[in-house]
Amino acid sequence: MRGALEGKSKIRIYQLARELGISSKEALERLRGIGIERTNHWSSLTREEAQQLIDVVKGPTEEKVTVEIREAPGKGKGTVEAETSGVVIEEPPVETPPKGSAPPKDTSSPFIYRPRTRPKRKKKRRREGEYSEEQEVLPGRVDMEKGMAYLPEALSVVELASLLQVDSKEVVDALWKIGVAAEKDTVVPFDLAAEVAQVFGFEVKKEGEGAEVMMEEEGLEPRAPVVTIMGHVDHGKTTLLDYIRKTNVAEREAGGITQHIGAYRVSLPESDITFIDTPGHHAFTTMRARGAQVTDIVILVVAADDGVMPQTVEAINHAKAAGVPIVVAINKIDKPNANPEMVKQELAKHGLIPEEWGGETIFVEISAKHGTNVQELLEMVILQAELLELKANPNRPAKGTVLEAKLDPRRGPVSTFLVRDGTLHLGDAVIAGLYWGKVRAMLDFTGRPVKKAGPSMPVEVLGLTGVPLAGEPFVVVENERRAKMISSERQSKAREVQMGKPRVSLEELMRQLAEGEAMEFRILLKADVQGSLEAVRESLRRLSTEEVKVCIVHAGVGGITESDVMLASASKAVIIGFNVRPDAQARKAAEKENIEIRLYQVIYALIEDVQKAMEGMLEPERREVSIGRAEVRQVFQVPRVGKVAGCYVREGKITRNAKVRLVRDGVVVYDGGLASLKRFKEDVREVAAGYECGVGLQDFGDIKEGDIIEAYELEEVARGL
Repeated sequence: MRGALEGKSKIRIYQLARELGISSKEALERLRGIGIERTNHWSSLTREEAQQLIDVVKGPTEEKVTVEIREAPGKGKGTVEAETSGVVIEEPPVETPPKGSAPPKDTSSPFIYRPRTRPKRKKKRRREGEYSEEQEVLPGRVDMEKGMAYLPEALSVVELASLLQVDSKEVVDALWKIGVAAEKDTVVPFDLAAEVAQVFGFEVKKEGEGAEVMMEEEGLEPRAPVVTIMGHVDHGKTTLLDYIRKTNVAEREAGGITQHIGAYRVSLPESDITFIDTPGHHAFTTMRARGAQVTDIVILVVAADDGVMPQTVEAINHAKAAGVPIVVAINKIDKPNANPEMVKQELAKHGLIPEEWGGETIFVEISAKHGTNVQELLEMVILQAELLELKANPNRPAKGTVLEAKLDPRRGPVSTFLVRDGTLHLGDAVIAGLYWGKVRAMLDFTGRPVKKAGPSMPVEVLGLTGVPLAGEPFVVVENERRAKMISSERQSKAREVQMGKPRVSLEELMRQLAEGEAMEFRILLKADVQGSLEAVRESLRRLSTEEVKVCIVHAGVGGITESDVMLASASKAVIIGFNVRPDAQARKAAEKENIEIRLYQVIYALIEDVQKAMEGMLEPERREVSIGRAEVRQVFQVPRVGKVAGCYVREGKITRNAKVRLVRDGVVVYDGGLASLKRFKEDVREVAAGYECGVGLQDFGDIKEGDIIEAYELEEVARGL
C-alpha cells in the first residue's frame, strides 16, 4: 500500500478504505464498531487507529500486520515512519511556537477559513497556498463534518484546492479527466468547480444557498420597509412624498412631472421608511422584467375625482404579480367633486376590497396637498411592515439591487444601490450585474457623503467599471481580484447568450411552426389614446384562428419605453405602436435586445401586416401539378444498371427532377423519383411529348410493357386565414 500514502503523518478514511478494498461506508461502520467515531470518509486516522481498522479488516487468520515506528532517514528530528503492510505514515516535527507569539486559532468550527497572511516586503515568487494582503480569506466555505462545499461563481485552481484541502495537482488532474485543460492560475466557473468537488466526495451548493443563509439567520435585526408609490399620472404621487419629506421636489421637476427615479430615506418616530418614487410604473416594470424583488409595500395613489385609470390598473397588476401587499391612498379628497366611494367600488372590481367591506386591503383617504390623514397613512404602512416581519443582518457583506445607473460625463458610471442585506462600506469590492469596481464614494439621497450604508438604505455609488442595468443585483466580494474574476466570467457568458439569441421579428415569427399545438403571435401594443388602443386590440383579436392565435401580452397608452422593450424581450413579442414613437432609451434597448418595433399611423395597414405575418406562420398547402405522361413500350435489361423502360411521351413532358408514379391497370405500384432519363444513350434534363426516351426508376425494377409513367410536381401554396 505504498504510493500516494507514503510519507504522510495521517491517513484519510477513504484512502485507507481504498487500499483495503472496502467501501468508505463500511470503513466508517467498522470504526464505530471498535469505538472510533468519525463523521465522514474525509476524516483522518492516526497510525494507531489505522492499525486497528487494518486488524479488523484483515482478520486473525491472515498475516498479522504490524506497525513499526522508526526514525525517517534523512529527515528532521521528531519525524517517524509507521509501516502497516506497506502503508507508511510520517509524523510531522513538533514545532514550539516562538516566545510571545499569539496562540493558535480555534479550527474546530466546521466552516474553514484561510487565516490572513502577509507576504514579505521583498519581491519573491509566492508559493502555492500563499495569498497577497488583498486576499484575506478563501472564497467559498466548506463544512467538513457534513461534507458540504459552498462554492462561489468563479475561483482559481489554487483556491479550489486550498478550499477542498487537496493538492492543486489533484484538481488539475480532475479537470483533465472531465476534458478541461487547466493550470494553477486558471479561473474555474461554478459548474466545473462543482464537478471537481464532487470527485473528492463533497456535496456542492452555490455560495449563499446554505452556509450563508444559516449565518444570516444568526444575526437578523429588524430593517426599514421599502415602499414604492405608484399610480396614474398627476394623481399626486410626488406631492405625497413631497409632503412626507417636507421638501419641494415636485416644484423642481419639469412641469411638475417626475422625470427620474428617486429613492429617499424618511425618519419617523416609529420607524424609518425608504420610499421609491417612480415615473408611473416604469421602473417597477423594468425591474420586474429582470426578476428583481425590490419593494416590500406598494402605496397605490388614486385621485378621488378621476378614479381608476389605465396606469392604475397596470400598477395593480404588477404589484399582484410581484406578490407585494398594497395600501391604497385615495388622494385629493379636498376637491369638491371627490368621490372616494366610487374609487372603492372601482378598485373592488380589480380585487382590492376595503377592510370595512370584509376585504384585506387598507384604504386611507388623504389630501397630499394639505397633509390630511398622511400621518395615518404612514402608520398603516408601518403596521403592514410589522406584519411582514422584515429583517436583515447588518454585520455581513452587503448585497442588494441596482435601482438606476447612468454614465456621468464628469464622474463616470454612477449607480443608485438599494442595500437589502448587510452593510456597504467605502472601499468595498462590488459586483453589479456584468461590472465590478471599488466603492470610491457614496452619497445619500440628499447628496451628502456617507461612509457606510445599512439594510434598506439607498445610496449613490461611484467606482464601477461600467453602467449596470436597473434591477440587476449587486454583491460585495472579498477583494478586487475576486470581483474582476467574476465580472469577466459573467461578461463571457453574456456574450455567448447574446450570440445565440434569436431575433424576434415578424419575419422570424413567419418561420416558426408549432408541432401539434396552436401557435401564438405575441404582440406588445402601444397607442396614443385609449380609444385607438381598444379599437386596434379588438381588430387584432378578431384575427385569431384555431391554428394561430393573437396573444397581446401588454397593451397601454403612451410612448414606447425601455420597460416595454424588456417585457417584449421576456415574452418574445413584437412591439407594435399606433401613433406613438419609442424614446431614445427604448431604441437603444430594442437594438441591444434584438426586439423589432413596428410603427403605424393607419389601422388598416397595421391589421394587414399582422394578418400577413400570421398567414406566414401557417404551414403552406401542398398541391400536386401534373406535368406529363409516358407509356412503357419496351423493357431492357442493362448490365450493372438494371431494368430500363423504353417510353413514348404522350402528354406534356418528363423532366429529370420530377416525381413519378408507375400506374399498372389503374393501380399505382410505384411512387418516387427518376434514376435516369436518356435519349440515344445521352442524359437529358427533359423529354417533350412525341419523343421517345429511356427511363430508369429509383430502387424499383418491376417495370412491364403497357405501364404508364406519370410525372408531377408538388408546389406549395400559401394559406390564408
